[in-house]
Amino acid sequence: MGMYDDGPRVVIWEMTRACALACKHCRAEAIPRRDTRELTTDEAFKLVDDVAAQGRCIFILTGGDPFMRPDLFEISAYAASRDLSVAVSPSGTGRVTKATLERLAASGCKSISLSIDGPDAQVHDAFRGVKGTFDRTVGAAALARDAGISLQVNTTIARHNHTRIKEMAALVEKMDAAVWTAFFLVPTGRAHRDDCLDAAGFEVAFADLFEVWKTSPFMVKTTEAPHFRRYVAQHLPDVPLEERPKNHEYYSVPAIGDGKGFVFISHTGDVCPSGFLEIACGNVRQDNVLEIYRKDPTFQRLRDVSRTNGKCGFCDYGELCGGSRARAYGFSGDPFGPEPSCAYLSPAFLESLKKTKSAEGATA
Repeated sequence: MGMYDDGPRVVIWEMTRACALACKHCRAEAIPRRDTRELTTDEAFKLVDDVAAQGRCIFILTGGDPFMRPDLFEISAYAASRDLSVAVSPSGTGRVTKATLERLAASGCKSISLSIDGPDAQVHDAFRGVKGTFDRTVGAAALARDAGISLQVNTTIARHNHTRIKEMAALVEKMDAAVWTAFFLVPTGRAHRDDCLDAAGFEVAFADLFEVWKTSPFMVKTTEAPHFRRYVAQHLPDVPLEERPKNHEYYSVPAIGDGKGFVFISHTGDVCPSGFLEIACGNVRQDNVLEIYRKDPTFQRLRDVSRTNGKCGFCDYGELCGGSRARAYGFSGDPFGPEPSCAYLSPAFLESLKKTKSAEGATA
């Protein structure tokens, strides 16, 4: 049995697609009003019960903007009562106030994630599509800390900001975040391929992230960039033991990713490997989310790196990384294809290319 075959460690439920922002990259292609097909409060409680049967895991309430649902606090409280570690990922709007954050904390929410996509208002607000979002989000971070909620800052890394990673890291430290998660853009929703970094761009960004990770007081994580683990494995041996981050062992564990330790439930109940890989493998209105995660053939294959195609199937960092299945899907339509933004070619893959060319030459 694989490390994550028993069940997900992270469950994300897209409570709604309603949101007041108009972000250029929006995975959900958010809309101004709530969809009548959203899961009801009672259906949400059933989802919580099904997730809780796996045991303690992180249960993230996202959107759209979860603050657009008036039952957010009720659902958060119920999930906390079932011993789930509740986190909420709101949009940077006027709905995030001292009162709503205090109410969220009282409901049992332990963590909040806020998005900062540039080191200043000019870059961030242009990306988010609404002026004033940067200042509002920075203010919300302070309010969250005052309410006793742990802060995670999420940053979408793409062509608009990839050269300013160290500047953004300084801002994250100033915001007193516990975690900084770098979301490397995937071409889905409103995001386009041209906005994504190429393999060389990823390596440059990884180098900056690596330097930030070595010295920052906050934890650095990546989303849809599991090959940062490969980068760490290649470069950490050059760092003296006494200079390595206390949490360096985190990067020696296989990455959680699309369908691997991770499951996403859409606002209408579809169960997908992730929000960036929206291949519906069932629906919580008819099916048990854990049964889908454990038994669905797509989920099972996503957790088996030996069943990926191209260079990822040969890679000596395959178990540690596995590649972004969502990005492979976004670029080629094949979720099991090679990671298009990885510069590394393993010796086994290069040998296979040599054999293929040799065979082609013999039959020419």
